[in-house]
Amino acid sequence: MVQGSSQSAPQLSGPTALERTWFGKRKLHARVRLQTKRAAAKHLIERYYHQLTEGCGNEACTNEFCASCPTFLRMDNNAAAIKALELYKINAKLCDPHPSKKGTSSAYLENNSKGAHNNSCTDRKMNKKEMQGPRDDFKDVTFLTEDKIYEILELCREKEDYSPLIRVIGRVFSSAEALVQSFRKAKQHTKEELKSLQGKDEDKDEDEKEKAACSAAAMEEDSGASSSSSSRIGDNTQGDNNLQKLGPDEVSVDIEAVRRVYDRLLSNEKIETAFLNALVYLSPNVECDLTYHNVYSRDPNYLNLFIIVMENGNLHSPEYLEMALPLFCKAMSKLPLAAQAKLVRLWSKYRADQIRRMMETFQQLITYKVISNEFNSRNLVNDDDAVVAASKCLKMVYYANVVGGDVDTDHNEEEDEEPIPESSELTLQELLGEERRNKKGPRVDPLETELGVKTIDCRKPLIPFEEFINEPLNDVLEMDKDYTFFKVETENKFSFMTCPFILNAVTKNLGLYYDNRIRMYSERRITVLYSLVQGQQLNPYLRLKVRRDHIIDDALVRLEMIAMENPADLKKQLYVEFEGEQGVDEGGVSKEFFQLVVEEIFNPDIGMFTYDESTKLFWFNPSSFETEGQFTLIGIVLGLAIYNNCILDVHFPMVVYRKLMGKKGTFRDLADSHPVLYQSLRDLLEYEGSVEDDMMITFQISHTDLFGNPMMHDLKENGDKIPITNENRKNLDFQALEETTEYDGGYTRDSLIIREFWEIVHSFTDEQKRLFLQFTTGTDRAPVGGLGKLKMIIAKNGPDTERLPTSHTCFNVLLLPEYSSKEKLKERLLKAITYAKGFGML
Repeated sequence: MVQGSSQSAPQLSGPTALERTWFGKRKLHARVRLQTKRAAAKHLIERYYHQLTEGCGNEACTNEFCASCPTFLRMDNNAAAIKALELYKINAKLCDPHPSKKGTSSAYLENNSKGAHNNSCTDRKMNKKEMQGPRDDFKDVTFLTEDKIYEILELCREKEDYSPLIRVIGRVFSSAEALVQSFRKAKQHTKEELKSLQGKDEDKDEDEKEKAACSAAAMEEDSGASSSSSSRIGDNTQGDNNLQKLGPDEVSVDIEAVRRVYDRLLSNEKIETAFLNALVYLSPNVECDLTYHNVYSRDPNYLNLFIIVMENGNLHSPEYLEMALPLFCKAMSKLPLAAQAKLVRLWSKYRADQIRRMMETFQQLITYKVISNEFNSRNLVNDDDAVVAASKCLKMVYYANVVGGDVDTDHNEEEDEEPIPESSELTLQELLGEERRNKKGPRVDPLETELGVKTIDCRKPLIPFEEFINEPLNDVLEMDKDYTFFKVETENKFSFMTCPFILNAVTKNLGLYYDNRIRMYSERRITVLYSLVQGQQLNPYLRLKVRRDHIIDDALVRLEMIAMENPADLKKQLYVEFEGEQGVDEGGVSKEFFQLVVEEIFNPDIGMFTYDESTKLFWFNPSSFETEGQFTLIGIVLGLAIYNNCILDVHFPMVVYRKLMGKKGTFRDLADSHPVLYQSLRDLLEYEGSVEDDMMITFQISHTDLFGNPMMHDLKENGDKIPITNENRKNLDFQALEETTEYDGGYTRDSLIIREFWEIVHSFTDEQKRLFLQFTTGTDRAPVGGLGKLKMIIAKNGPDTERLPTSHTCFNVLLLPEYSSKEKLKERLLKAITYAKGFGML
């Protein structure tokens, strides 16, 4: 053990002044060498970075780490920075600048942009060609216009080097902010504004113009650097004052200019590659913006980038199908509902061939993904992001096809039934956890609601609905799983039943089969529970026992009893038994039953229906001896057949199915149900000569009964004596309505307000007269026999007031306050009939 000395350790003196100077120089030199080394490293890393993002400019470059290489895949700025650091560490190959770029490296231009700007300002008076000669980088271009594209294109042609244009397209089309600002519509100045601007320009001398131009360029240069990193997507650096004032459904992008630009550029293969690579980089950023940053609500112009990209006529080409188009579809599917509706309304104004091109773009992506993957029950097509996203995008094109077609929405909705009051007691279904039935019918697509249009209202779309069906998708779709997603897991799983336009009839029928079977199982379970609780032996099936010789009578009588006593039994699974025959109904007996019933019901000899050989369609026989109740039973039979998955060979015109969907029959429905009659009536309505003198027809029609005998029928009272003229050929005879109208509450035929009322009504246009009938009676059609058979009542509803007229449509009663003037009466009446639907009818 060493003992410590009590003597203190010697004290070390500090460095002398000479030593301090020597050490200081050593540290200074080391610091300089370190800074030099860091600067060199930074310079190399920057060169790698710009090589990855801009390329060397040589179109034939073979360096796999250069953006000019044809096989190079573009990457975002963050990925390029990381990759540049990796390339520096391994001392990867650096390309030499192309002859067109020598003397102007991108790093130099970036770091000395202000100096370059100052030089440009001092050289303003140089020849334009001399000024633009060395400017082949166009780094000051932050958005594109049609003129700017053509300017760069012309310079590239002169030098036979398209790399500057490729870099500009890659930079702008890969940036959401830049693309949103591009191809904007310019404001159309008025004559006064043009004169004012011209006068201001004349007041400035050349020096002031030069100074103002330099200042504007400096401001643009300074703001350009900061705006590139700004988070305010879609700021328009062209200036809001230069843009048109747009309506809610208008867009600020100049679509025609975009189309012309694509036509000029897509013929160049290398330029097309720039569009492709830019879309690969753009799409994930756009998806992120829409998913997490709510950009559309802050800037509706964000929709412009989707409009611009979708105008690319090569989107459906194979190069896009692998990566670019799937990524873009995923981004587009994230658009909020309002943006989708705006896009649909815009596309609905396109030509049919333009709609077809967009439809084929998404269809090809779906088909490509389906045939290039092995989809089965374990690998569902519903889980493929690209197929799902493309289907959602296809839905927008589908509704554009509907809205842009021949849509008929003129007051043809059936009257809503009175709402059934809710009971405070829980039903058995609720106690069992059963899903409550939707009393308003099938689920409505949110986009359809946002657009305010229904597919059934489209008489003729721009392109046939059949073209939206994708057969390869239908072949791999597991409908049992898809149905489950539709009914149970709507929030978590995508179901193609939300895009029914893409499904064929076989697939839809399978979905209907699953739906009906689940309902049958539910009814069976409820019946068993009732039998346990109430101690009654109930039948869990709907059993029909019929005789072959009296199949119609037996079936209709039995179904009538069930419909009256317990209509819920109709939802049970059907079992049919033929009297005197052995056999268990496993589906075959039911099918035979329905075939026999339908064959007899639609036999022309029975007389319930007629068959048109020209249209191959059935129609209701107007002279049939059967009652309305028997036709109702026929409807039950047909419904049971569909419910029990029995397909019947029965063909009705479209108006029948429109009626089932809550629509009224209109004149246009005659086109497919009675085409000859429809054409005759159209000729009558459009005839330009004298109908009375040339046609000599009256308000009387003829038809044949079951035995072929002609029968005459007056369309209005004494119709055989009333000739059809040019004035009365539209059959809304308001003169007859006035003559048969009754009055109550203090009004009489001679009351001043009543006389003024009829003067106003007779002055209405045809459309206003139909609105009046809709408001007063619930329908805009005249009854059989004409308006004289309507028996309308006008009742006094108090003294002068600001309230609107009201009506009881069930009793054809118009409640009319005693307004103080004829002008006020007309204004109140027009407002009532125009805005009545939905809240003004009682």
